[in-house]
Amino acid sequence: MPRIMFRNTHKKRSPIRNSGESQSNTSADDCITRSVHASVASIVRLLNAPDDLVTRFICGAEGTPPCAIVCIAGLADLKMINDHIVTSIQQAYSAINCSEPITGQELYRRLDKQFLSVQKYKTTRSLDEILVSLLSGDTALLIDDLDQVLLIGSKKWTGRSVEEPETEALVRGPREGFNESIETNVILLRRTIRDPKLRFDPYRIGERGKKELIIAYIDSIVHPALVQEVKRRVESIDIDDAPESGMIEQLIQDSFLTPFPLILHTERPDKAASAILQGKVVILLEGTPFALIMPTTFETLMQSPEDYYERWLIGSLIRILRYTAVFVSLTFPSLYIALVSFHQGLIPSKLAFSIAAAREGVPFPAVIEAFLMELTLELLREAGIRLPKPVGQTIGIVGGLVIGEAAVQAGIVSPIMVIVVSVTAISSFAIPAYSAGIAFRILRFIIMIAASMFGLYGIILIHIMICIHLSRLNSFGIPYLTPLAPSYYRDWRDMFIRAPLMMLSKRPQYMATKDDSKMGSREGGT
Repeated sequence: MPRIMFRNTHKKRSPIRNSGESQSNTSADDCITRSVHASVASIVRLLNAPDDLVTRFICGAEGTPPCAIVCIAGLADLKMINDHIVTSIQQAYSAINCSEPITGQELYRRLDKQFLSVQKYKTTRSLDEILVSLLSGDTALLIDDLDQVLLIGSKKWTGRSVEEPETEALVRGPREGFNESIETNVILLRRTIRDPKLRFDPYRIGERGKKELIIAYIDSIVHPALVQEVKRRVESIDIDDAPESGMIEQLIQDSFLTPFPLILHTERPDKAASAILQGKVVILLEGTPFALIMPTTFETLMQSPEDYYERWLIGSLIRILRYTAVFVSLTFPSLYIALVSFHQGLIPSKLAFSIAAAREGVPFPAVIEAFLMELTLELLREAGIRLPKPVGQTIGIVGGLVIGEAAVQAGIVSPIMVIVVSVTAISSFAIPAYSAGIAFRILRFIIMIAASMFGLYGIILIHIMICIHLSRLNSFGIPYLTPLAPSYYRDWRDMFIRAPLMMLSKRPQYMATKDDSKMGSREGGT
């Protein structure tokens, strides 16, 4: 069993209250009263009496405590409230013997045991929790002479259905992706992992946004130190609102002084489920289809679920191509600059004559030529993203062809430069993780500058600096270059190549999971 490397590397912020905290910490001023009218008045006052706030008082025979229903139209399902909540209360009143007055506690007991025909509800005394639930689409049921409120799930929001992921195209695998509903995302994970030890720990994020956040993991697999560290960082978030999981990623990552992603994001439930089964932790946030996976290492940036759906030879070839694409994306333009500007003697004679003939009449040195083409390509790529999808694809393809051809005809750039930039762009698209592709695009310009100043020596120097930087990074206590440095030789079977599934019977060794076996015997093995 390897030594666990999870360690506290994050500064602690002031904690916020989350849904997992005990209600015993609520002060008396923040609690409802036993008077249903006073409690409803407090809720209306705190919400500033909005027009879409629905309040309805329901009374039974004399001697029975009155009830009140509070919800927000548009967020709550009014038909469900009428059919299941109001009807249940009326049935409870009808079954009461009018000659025997009952208390609010007795009415609540009868509703809970006999009449209330809803499945999802809880009780609370906290006004803050009541307000957050109302603004989330739930319904508050208040009973006179009862010092707690029933919060009944009645959300009715218009949202996307389960669709194919937009940002992660796939060839083989499930054609379903996360959406903005956190309940749907939890269901997708439960459908994939039917393990009773699968845990979903809820939190509330944002002092004003009050977004629901869920930490997902398998209790019998994940190392407890990792879960504790993730929870500590989530609890330390102090922010008004978190509209997207990218903000959570920035607030809990180990370092912000790096272009490389220290937390992976995905729209694919099968990718998130695979990470959970490896002993990792996944964060789901309400209102976004992107889940966060932690910890993340450099090797995971080159992996895709399709690697395991295909045979091992095909998966290994594709993975080798990805590493080749990373090298080409980083160094191809800078190699062109270094060879043309400093090391012409390293170019074969026929190729050197061809490059010289193609560059004849070009008014700019190789570095300016490369920067012009790379910046043009980046502008086209960004414009293609911002424009409507059909138009964006046309602009990306036609714009690149037209501008490239026009630049060559005008003598601004050489044809060989267009080829170099095109091959570089194609290579950058072969990287599965979008955020990693952006990091390589940033580093490409830095390497080009170094190549224009020092030639091949500058390229080598920047690569050494990148290796040093990567070796100093951590993701939730796991070194970023694991399993290469530090070395876990067993995990090399799933790094540069994808070994046959029979050889991948163990979970990653560096995760130090409670149960390290994925297939076969649960004891022993290598």
